[in-house]
Amino acid sequence: MATQAFEDIADTFAFFDDWEDRYRHVIELGRDMPDMEDALKVPATKVDGCASQVWIMPEVTGSGPDARFDFKGDSDAMIVRGLIAVLHALYAGLPVGQVPQVDARAELGRLGLDENLSAQRSNGLRAMITRIREAAAAQASPEAG
Repeated sequence: MATQAFEDIADTFAFFDDWEDRYRHVIELGRDMPDMEDALKVPATKVDGCASQVWIMPEVTGSGPDARFDFKGDSDAMIVRGLIAVLHALYAGLPVGQVPQVDARAELGRLGLDENLSAQRSNGLRAMITRIREAAAAQASPEAG
């Protein structure tokens, strides 16, 4: 159920022989990501559970079954900023109802991220995924209107 943007990342990762090349590519993805406005870096958008400073601001366009999920994100750590870019590729543009159904662990496992991140970074990545899934689920619920 991955987006084309995520499939492109997976295809690129398949060309790399070692984790160091993948690590550099993740950092490059983070560098290429648009900056998040400082005004959005507030306690409400801060992701708890991350060793670095991480902010995620969900954005939903449309309504009902046609509503599409997107988010802005940023971090003060380049590798984490790259992980945010990977998550953006995984989730951006999906219908809000599909976001919680994405098996992020399996998709990220295709990149080898699960076995090559420190425990702290893995915990932070899970916290970011939880924030994204909860934000999309809230928007997809009938009460979200």
